[in-house]
Amino acid sequence: MTIKANPERALRDLYHLRSIGTYKTGVHRPTLSEDDLVTRHWLVDQLKDIGHEAWIDGIGNVISRTPATGNKLLAGSHLETQSHAGWLDGALGVVYALEAARAVVEAGRTDIGVEVFAFADEEGHFGSFTGSRSLTGELTESDIDQRADRTTGRPLRQAIADAGLSGVPRHRVEPARYVGMLEAHIEQGDWLESQDLHIGVVTSIVAIWQYKIVFEGVQNHAGTTRMAIRKDAGVALRRFCQRVEERFPEVCGERSVWTVGQISMEPGAPSIIPGRAEMILQFRDDDMETLLRLEATVRELVAEANAAGPCKASWETTNQNKPALMDQSIQSALDAGGAVYAPGKHARMPSGAGHDAQMMAQLMPAGMMFIPSIGGISHHWTEDSTDADIMRGAQVYADAAARILGA
Repeated sequence: MTIKANPERALRDLYHLRSIGTYKTGVHRPTLSEDDLVTRHWLVDQLKDIGHEAWIDGIGNVISRTPATGNKLLAGSHLETQSHAGWLDGALGVVYALEAARAVVEAGRTDIGVEVFAFADEEGHFGSFTGSRSLTGELTESDIDQRADRTTGRPLRQAIADAGLSGVPRHRVEPARYVGMLEAHIEQGDWLESQDLHIGVVTSIVAIWQYKIVFEGVQNHAGTTRMAIRKDAGVALRRFCQRVEERFPEVCGERSVWTVGQISMEPGAPSIIPGRAEMILQFRDDDMETLLRLEATVRELVAEANAAGPCKASWETTNQNKPALMDQSIQSALDAGGAVYAPGKHARMPSGAGHDAQMMAQLMPAGMMFIPSIGGISHHWTEDSTDADIMRGAQVYADAAARILGA
């Protein structure tokens, strides 16, 4: 019997999840919130219904085990959302994985299986890749003690206790158990839509390098301090931002992106010259040499700022991970599925966003598939994809999963 998804059922599941934590046309479902836990228990029940062993581990990951005797594929994404954001970011990949697992069971295949994971906190409410870092063994007990919700300040330990997970063991992935890992996601950009494509086969996931840059000046009265003697940390910061925009295009790669998404000034009053200013600079690329060039440019610009004065500039690294290359054989399986359900409308592309697949790629062959985002919008409640694209994606995903498993 051929392994095929039921795309209408996948769509119904996604609309059901959309009803949990609804915010306008999107969803507000932060990690380990009451609504987030409702979705995790829902997934456990769905997996048990198809004969899987399923549970929530001690960090909030949903784990499943198939009774299949042969090849197994690890599949999934995340269920929590950014605050007041979209309904598909994360949930799409979990439902596709669930649908592929169902399709294997409904085809009567007991020799192969899809094991569904919902990785906790990919969205980083408590820090970077909390659930997948736990699964790989990178997250220590000390890390858990130090993490807190970025919005509310609730300690991660307290959130775990409130969820009834205190004392529950954290699962560790067994790489030898799997032939690979597959994740699906909305693109979160507009490339597929702009190219009139239905399926993106991900070639790599970018690294995210992030820095805190601080300028120290002299706080003083805005009305009485002559311009000639001012040491305005805010002015120093603005000049630095301008130099980034001038220099980065000279050293970046074709798909490099950079952002200053957070700025703060002290004391932050209209009539006081800032004595301290801080910015967070982030850049992304999938090429290590390009990343190193960009970092070297940051170092040069900080040195340039110090030489020019009058404020002192300093910098520190706050995040630095590695780009992840997706497995060629998994890309080929996705290409083949695309040829069946989206002929002439699928293409290979890199991912500009981080995903749990990059963490799993440290342990096993990993791959990712994208469907189009309407208008390229994500991390906002207006995020959306068409029903046709959602259903088509479920079919391509299940087809590719079967090929990866050797069906």
